[in-house]
Formats: sequence, C-alpha cells, structure tokens
Amino acid sequence: MEHYMSTDHVLVIGIDGVRYDSVRRLPTPHLDSIAERGFLVPTRVNDAGPTISGPSWATVFTGVLADRHRIFNNDFRGNMLADFPDVLTLAGRLRPGIETWVGAAWPPLVTADSGGPLFAGGGVGPGLPAEHEPDWSELDELITAQAARFIAEHDGGAGSLLVCYLGAPDEIAHRHGVSTLYEESIIASDRRIGRLLAAIEGRRGEDWTVIAVTDHGHVDAGGHGGESPQERTAWIAACGPDISPAPDDDAPDDTDGTDGQHHWPQQADVAAHAMATLRAPAEAWSYMTGRPFTW
Repeated sequence: MEHYMSTDHVLVIGIDGVRYDSVRRLPTPHLDSIAERGFLVPTRVNDAGPTISGPSWATVFTGVLADRHRIFNNDFRGNMLADFPDVLTLAGRLRPGIETWVGAAWPPLVTADSGGPLFAGGGVGPGLPAEHEPDWSELDELITAQAARFIAEHDGGAGSLLVCYLGAPDEIAHRHGVSTLYEESIIASDRRIGRLLAAIEGRRGEDWTVIAVTDHGHVDAGGHGGESPQERTAWIAACGPDISPAPDDDAPDDTDGTDGQHHWPQQADVAAHAMATLRAPAEAWSYMTGRPFTW
C-alpha cells in the first residue's frame, strides 16, 4: 500500500448536548473564530436515529446513519461497527503512519462499557469513580489538557486525526436544565476549544482542519430524546483548507439537508470530510452516507 506523506491534520471537537440557540447567544469567541474562518450552522439530527448521544456520535464518527451502524441508544451492544468503523480506525487503515488520538470521559466511546468502544482502538479516558457523582468539568479539563499536549508534541509528519470529546454541558443540563450553570458550562467548553486552537497555532507549516460538533439539543427543563426543535437541532462549525463560508440563506428543515440549492452540512458529513481532508482513497469510504462539506 502506498505510504502517504502529508501535513494534513484534522481535529474534531465533540461537545455533548449544546443547544444551537444557546451557542449563538452566549459569548463563545473561540467558536466564533472557527466560524469566521469557515462556518457555524445549525443541522438537523437525522430522523434515522433518536436525539440521543449514542446514535448521534456514532453517525458523526462513522459517516453512516443509525439504520446502518445499528446504535439506537446509549447501549452500543448489537452494533455494526465492524462493518462501519470509526473514522480513527479507518484513517489508520488507509493512511499508514498517520497519528491518531481520542480522549473522552464518557466510557462507551473509549472503553468496553455498555457495548463500546465506539472507537475500536480505545482512547484516553480518566474514568468515572463509582462511589460518587463525577465532576464533568474537571474531567473535561483533564481531557483537554491531554489533547493540547498531544497536539503540541506529536510528530505529525504523516498527518494526524484527533478527537476531543467534552461532556460537561450535557451532564449539567440533565441535572439543572437550560440554566445559568448550563450556559457557564458552554462558555467553559469554548475556553477549552481556545486551548486546543492555541496548541495548533504553536505548530508551523501544517494545514489543520478543525471541526466542532454537537450531538443533540435539550428541552428547557433538561433532557432529550424527543422530537422538539430544541432537541432535533444540532450544529456544526468548521474551518480549514477548502472550507468555504456558509451561504446567507437559512438551513433547510428536511432531514437530508438538501434545499434544492445547497447540501447543508449533516452529522454524517464530519467523517467524510475528515477522510477527504486526509486524502484517503475515495473508494475506501464511498459507502458513507456523509460527504465532504460543500454548499
């Protein structure tokens, strides 16, 4: 197999349970900086799956919908991830030498808990103490610090693909609703994004694509899984080579994101765009429902 040498790098930041209206209303300068260099747009959680973390993250990181990856809730048992692998596993197969990293405090993403891991190779996870309720803000801080360190220190000569998952906003919304504490957790998540962007800026001579994405929204009282617009509306922000600003018109309401003029970014597009950015052979990921971000 051909050995690819490239300075292409992709960072995907998954932030759990952040409402689109909240992120647009609150001071989030680092997300704004991504949007200014690319876009930040609402997207609809595809109707193939419920507005739950498991199916949404599986779609984000495999590029296929729930009817194919077969994850319909937060128990991943019975999945089809062997047929539709996560994007880090796929990148490792298609790009020999590429460096990959994933960090997440939610166990099914990186451990065998609840039928996981979503990422077949596992990843960095500080673990959740069984004897007391975890401090998700502290866990996100630990994950962010390790992600920033990896960005700063890895060789990257053959390219890299990193995933950093932040879970505090979702956990706080479940406990306290769409409240001041919830808003503070979103602002804190934006500061963590800033630390990752600063680590990228410390590197020179490399092209980086940065994608930030959420999995679902929340009702005002906290919670999700239903069909309200607040739960079905997610969002994607991205910047990097070949990523152009969003058109001025509003996002379409239909599930596939096609309004007759534009293909609005969908959650499944995240994996496809990562593969295209890393110049993986197109025929090897053509099975994906998603496709690279285009307008």
